[in-house]
Amino acid sequence: MTGLDNKRMDHVVLPEEEGRRVRDILRRSMGVSYSALKSAKWDGRIFLNGENVLTDTKVREGDTVSILWPQPTPVYQPRKYRIPLDIRYEDGHLIILNKPAPLASQSSRNHPDDSLENAVYTYLGCPEGFIYRPVNRLDRGTSGLMAIARTPHAQFQAQQQLHTPRFRRRYLAMTDGIPEKRTGVIDMPIGKVPGATVKRTIDPDGKRSVTRYRVLQDDGKHALMLLELETGRTHQIRVHLSAIGCPVRGDFLYGTEQPDAFPGRFALHSAMLEMEHPITGKPLCFISLPEWAGPLGTDVLFMDFD
Repeated sequence: MTGLDNKRMDHVVLPEEEGRRVRDILRRSMGVSYSALKSAKWDGRIFLNGENVLTDTKVREGDTVSILWPQPTPVYQPRKYRIPLDIRYEDGHLIILNKPAPLASQSSRNHPDDSLENAVYTYLGCPEGFIYRPVNRLDRGTSGLMAIARTPHAQFQAQQQLHTPRFRRRYLAMTDGIPEKRTGVIDMPIGKVPGATVKRTIDPDGKRSVTRYRVLQDDGKHALMLLELETGRTHQIRVHLSAIGCPVRGDFLYGTEQPDAFPGRFALHSAMLEMEHPITGKPLCFISLPEWAGPLGTDVLFMDFD
């Protein structure tokens, strides 16, 4: 039996586990990664029945093996910020929600109050020692589905799925311009713009970045596109679409700002999120369609890109 909270994870040794070593309980029964185990061992954060122990100590039935999680110090202390949150799933390990836009995913110097981080903090009742643990992030101007872990173990396990078939993200975008091909793969390396804080660009010396796309609709000037990330670079979809001459509508950084149609945001939405529950392994799938996409069946989100 394993118990989790924000500060530690406990496991009560089962009859069939008697005689095993603490490290085996941590790795096999509790699912602690090798790197997390190594760090905890170095810092003295591993316990047996409340006493600090070596990892080769043998256990008995009924013993409690515990690992303490390192507690990071938030750069910005959480503040009350109450807005309605569209929660799609919630349990003691994980929250899936539909982020509105414009809204910063994380608190920063420019957004110390109005952030999803503070909204989640407030939604959870402003708990003492709150640590914000996003699994994936969305730009301030991007709306849609995000996963937020509630414990460090759940965050670690979920982030191991990123950029693998176990964690799939599909986006909808409205673009200025229409791609020459109705389906395709954009495989262009992305790097930082020299001297810029946030802006990215196509850079032969940058990191490999791959985006798959399909044009769902077009009106001769604009396209509604379905996209899937194979890699997760900063601003990847925005940079890639701009690079092929089809910037996201309303994108002030890589296209043309359109404050009337998309005030403070742009037409990019995280529309589908598939993952395995970080603790139970249960497959999870969530769908969210933006209003600006118009009438659209959810089946389009599962179309192939070939």
